[in-house]
Amino acid sequence: MVNTPPVHAKTPDPDLLNRKLTLAQPDFPRVPFPPIRRVDCAKAKCVALTFDDGPGAETGKVLNHLARHQAKATFYVLGKLVTPESAPVLKRMVAEGHELGNHSWDHAMLSGLSRHGVDRQLARTQQVVRKITGVRMRTMRPPYGATSKMVGEVSKVHGLAQIIWSVDTQDWLVRKPDRIVRRTATAKPGEVILLHDIHESTVRSVPRLLDALDKKGYVYVTISELFGEMAPGKKYFDNRPE
Repeated sequence: MVNTPPVHAKTPDPDLLNRKLTLAQPDFPRVPFPPIRRVDCAKAKCVALTFDDGPGAETGKVLNHLARHQAKATFYVLGKLVTPESAPVLKRMVAEGHELGNHSWDHAMLSGLSRHGVDRQLARTQQVVRKITGVRMRTMRPPYGATSKMVGEVSKVHGLAQIIWSVDTQDWLVRKPDRIVRRTATAKPGEVILLHDIHESTVRSVPRLLDALDKKGYVYVTISELFGEMAPGKKYFDNRPE
């Protein structure tokens, strides 16, 4: 005779319940967006500096450099790094007029996840940033720039436009300040520049790249200032004049 183990009632998976709750109750549109500074980029030479993968140990230095040049930037943060320890630098970003963007929870390749997986990555990051800063982010950047129709659909549910980039400094690959500055200096009005505030070489390059762009008369704007009203789910690369 084969002994059959007793069958117990299965305890509901709380993570699964949370995922379902997230899909049913997205932040958008119940929580208002923060106000946008108005900059006429049709007249001014605007460029958007964006920093991915933080906040990190060097992010405060980046903020110091930006402040000296009265430059605004957009920081695409990872949800797992938004903690009580990083709260002061995140609050400083907001207080100094920078923009926060959603870069997923843990830098997952969103295009390779299920719909629930993408939703969880974006929703958790939206929630933790809002909890610590009071800000609801209006844009997301897919890690590696890897997106898909489904990623766009989930982003739309959360009211998030997808921001890619038009100038890749490759600071993640070649960690040499001279190279980073040269690649940044190729930017044209309306372009979106990709940087990473987690690399020491990038942090060292920031004063020099700002000097180079200053000489060309650029105005540093956030992503929302560059594009104005954006359609949730839509991909944006730059806002160069036609």
